[in-house]
Amino acid sequence: MRPIVVLMLAGVARALVAPAAKRPRFTRAFAAAGDPREVLEKAVASALGAAFGPEYNDPSKAALRPATKKTFGDFQCNAAMAIAKPLKKNPREVATELVERLEADATVQNTLATPLEVAGPGFVNMRLSDDYLSTTVEAMATEENCGLPKASQKQTIVVDYSSPNIAKEMHVGHLRSTIIGDALANCLELRGHDVIRQNHVGDWGTQFGMLLEHLGDNTDASISDLVAFYKEAKQRFDSDGDFKERARERVVSLQKGDAATLDAWRKLCDVSRVEFDAIYDRLSVCGLEEKGESFYNDRLSNVVEELESSGVAEVSDGALVVFDEKDKKKEKVPLIIRKSDGGFLYATTDLAAVDYRSKELKANRVLYVTDAGQSGHFKAVFQAAQRSQELGDMSLEHVPFGLVQGEDGKKFATRSGETVRLKDLLDEAESRCLTELQERDSDAEDLTELAKVVGIGAVKYADLSLNRESNYKFSYEKMLSLSGNTAPYMLYGYARINGIRRKAQEEVGVGKVVLKEDAERDLARHLALLSATIVDLERELRPNALCDYLFELAQIFNRFYESCPVLKAESDDIRASRATLCAATAAALRLGLEEVLGIGLVDRL
Repeated sequence: MRPIVVLMLAGVARALVAPAAKRPRFTRAFAAAGDPREVLEKAVASALGAAFGPEYNDPSKAALRPATKKTFGDFQCNAAMAIAKPLKKNPREVATELVERLEADATVQNTLATPLEVAGPGFVNMRLSDDYLSTTVEAMATEENCGLPKASQKQTIVVDYSSPNIAKEMHVGHLRSTIIGDALANCLELRGHDVIRQNHVGDWGTQFGMLLEHLGDNTDASISDLVAFYKEAKQRFDSDGDFKERARERVVSLQKGDAATLDAWRKLCDVSRVEFDAIYDRLSVCGLEEKGESFYNDRLSNVVEELESSGVAEVSDGALVVFDEKDKKKEKVPLIIRKSDGGFLYATTDLAAVDYRSKELKANRVLYVTDAGQSGHFKAVFQAAQRSQELGDMSLEHVPFGLVQGEDGKKFATRSGETVRLKDLLDEAESRCLTELQERDSDAEDLTELAKVVGIGAVKYADLSLNRESNYKFSYEKMLSLSGNTAPYMLYGYARINGIRRKAQEEVGVGKVVLKEDAERDLARHLALLSATIVDLERELRPNALCDYLFELAQIFNRFYESCPVLKAESDDIRASRATLCAATAAALRLGLEEVLGIGLVDRL
């Protein structure tokens, strides 16, 4: 692909955030694009049940995987290998009987090319039929959200992410939680679930005594610079014994609901929210419902009483704790939910949040998007909640992620060793992007807006494209690169493909997809796997798999475009068919990048 800036030199650059354009529809009706893997898993389960008994009529026993090589087809079914031993049969014999049943199934005939192939010791290779691929691509090109089906069972899902602290600015440590959590929430909403995005803000606790007392002593003090204000308060707390004692008393006043103290506390919270919202706006993160620690304050005592009365919690050295259920000798450090002085901790608040989400929100699933360092904490909280028998069928899942490091592999920090503010990180990304664009074409219009889209997109995509559980080295140079699996490459790819799509549709519209060339078929096959990729993201919560899919899609489209002329195709029917392939590709990229990953798009160049 030519770099995005080369086209800008021609003076034709117009950076726009791509609108969710309404796509044209065919006059004839057809089924929306579905998940071929789900269709085939059900068909395999039905065939297994008919051939070997009802206990095998289970989609989880289909053992269906995407083929590892193109020569093996699109999917490989390993069910025969898994069930041959309990059936006391040869795997190839089981596979052959399975194939006979499948080939007689009308659903399979509509989805796969037959005959099916038994390979190796008992694998069944499956290839999607040209008719299925054509219908799927047509749906993706014309239907809303690429025609992706909704989840068969709608759930209420809470996604707990971002979680900054009041009176502190968001720093680079909040980046991953915010954008990973938002991408997961977007995916779950796309699947049709009721998603509740909750921001568990740190707005309560002993540190507020220090902050509020400092504010009370300095009523004219500016709190516009929250970092400086916090440092001043902390310095006084550490060096002034009288101030420390007054700060502790202020905490008691806050907890008792003293009117003047609550007013000052709200002032701190309001200033912080302005800063938080500015960051969320730049990251295109919206819909986060603040449910800070203070929200659960009135629930803490009841939750603790329930845990104690049920026998889950017990007194140990004056504190109320929950021991690991498997720790019979009680040698491990327990989860403390009430200190010996009667004070509560983070664990108590988290248990109160579980209680609220179960009883009030009626959630089916709760995702906690935090750094991997909190895995032990959440494991203990989840175990305590499960033992309390208040969860019902609600699933609690920790979604851990690794640390952001500097290019030297150490903690990503400023030269003075301080944590990098998220605002400064985003400013730097936009500034570097703008400088690069200006160096190439100082006269082009809208470079500032373009730099915002590409710069912020680069930061988000660089993070989301990596395994979330791994630490990663933050590099502006790599994330702003115009080659490889980066946001600039993907944004240019989308703009280029969308431009081809527009021009083709203006000339010939969209039409029935006819797959004559291998490059056409390869593109259609990859497009057909979008639904399965989104379903995998819903289940496994790994955005990097979607990034890999989109990057490969852009590369496959390049090969298609090089070998299959669109506007200069040999007939109107072929031009319309290839225009539809272009439209489906553009739609898939838009859905993945913008709707799920939250990456702003450049629509025209």
